Amino acid sequence: MRASVLSDWLAQRLDRGNGQPIYRQLHRLLQQAILSRELPAGTKVPSSRLLAAELGIARNTVTQVFEQLVLEGYVTSATGRGTFVAESAPDEIVGSFDAALEQTSFAPAATSAEPALSVRGARLIAGAGVSKRQGGAFMPGVPDVSRFPARVWSRLHTKYWRRPRPDLLTYAPGGGLALLRHVLADYLHTARSVRCTPGQIIITTGIHQSVDLAVRLLSDPGDLIWTEDPCYWGVRSVLHVSGLQSRPIPVDDEGINPSPADLAAPPKLMLVTPSHQYPLGMVMSLARRRMLLEYARQNQCWIIEDDYDSEYRYGSRPLASLQGLDTAGQVIYVGSFGKTLFPGLRVGYIVVPEALAESFATASAELYREGQLLQQAVLAEFIAEGHFTSHIRKMRTLYGQRRQTLLDAAAQRYGSAFSAVGGDAGLHLVMQLPDGTDDRAVAAAALKRNIVVRALSGYYAEPANAPSGLLLGYACVPDDEIVPAFNTLADAVDETLSQLA
Repeated sequence: MRASVLSDWLAQRLDRGNGQPIYRQLHRLLQQAILSRELPAGTKVPSSRLLAAELGIARNTVTQVFEQLVLEGYVTSATGRGTFVAESAPDEIVGSFDAALEQTSFAPAATSAEPALSVRGARLIAGAGVSKRQGGAFMPGVPDVSRFPARVWSRLHTKYWRRPRPDLLTYAPGGGLALLRHVLADYLHTARSVRCTPGQIIITTGIHQSVDLAVRLLSDPGDLIWTEDPCYWGVRSVLHVSGLQSRPIPVDDEGINPSPADLAAPPKLMLVTPSHQYPLGMVMSLARRRMLLEYARQNQCWIIEDDYDSEYRYGSRPLASLQGLDTAGQVIYVGSFGKTLFPGLRVGYIVVPEALAESFATASAELYREGQLLQQAVLAEFIAEGHFTSHIRKMRTLYGQRRQTLLDAAAQRYGSAFSAVGGDAGLHLVMQLPDGTDDRAVAAAALKRNIVVRALSGYYAEPANAPSGLLLGYACVPDDEIVPAFNTLADAVDETLSQLA
């Protein structure tokens, strides 16, 4: 191709109606012309002024394209001489572009096969429980973020940004910000009877990372871990990719209930939610707590205590943490601010025995390279000034009222036929369904009505043999929407049950 006909060749291929920016099309077409030798090495390219005029586009657009081609090695430019095609194409781009010259679409080619995941990757995706919806009636585990004291938080945030401290804008030291660890130690001791020093606290991004860190440091692939059955799907997913051998242990009214056969094969780890079993809501009895602690001491097991929803109990005070009863240093205590403040904060913590503190702090910095120190500083002051405990008191009252509104709506619709468990604590209750009901079908029918609930069977290791029920989160549902939303859900339940009858 002679330089004199380049303008016509380009004009025929530029498509001003396909949504692609003109400069990107021009850049691509010139690349193709050079690589296919349509523009041979040494050819002088028309000036940016002339090419812009002939194509009817801005000169700056052409100049920008020429500059990019120079940087990529396609052309050379010298003041007073002009722009020339380089003697060789860039090494990283080879092959013929003859067929591509006739294309006017710049969309990437579709692949014919799905990329292959690893075995554990496929297992993780197959069992994923994450929802595309993160709020609304009746999404479990989501707090009412509209009631968060944003003005107070903004004031504290502005204070730190007004004169940013360099030490708060870099990577976090092992364990996290010292000030936050200090105020957390005081709060946990007062509120949950956790016995620890600030140095035993490691700041994480939440429960998932805390459990992942503990599993990595305290177990090896193939080791046995006990989990409650049912249990939180997110933690189960962490364990699925850890290489551990997971054994689901049934729960009863007193919490996790290992059989004699289970006790005969001690695990390396056990993961429990003693303050508020997730998802069924029972509180582990003191006798069961003492049994687990003694068993762990005798068999050198580690207990990971997820202190889920311990702040939200309606009508009674929670039992002290399992960690507070531990005298042998076998309990790893984890918690987060996702439910008490707002999920997007992504701040959690793990409390480890003193002998493990340095190793956990080092591993956290090595694996996750944490930051967010400014956010941690704001949170520390938020707690120290009393805003955290004040917010929890207000939300406990609000959530208690919404819980009762939901229970009243259910009683009005179903009377004594309605049965719920786990309703005296936390942010959700479980609506029991008749035996044999496909609770996943009910959840799907509810979703078609814009109501989000979770099927209880999905939290069990063997969903096909699990009891049927629905998890109903009430925390993030405005007061005046609870009754109509429940009636909509009830319509979906009744319709599905009639179809399955």
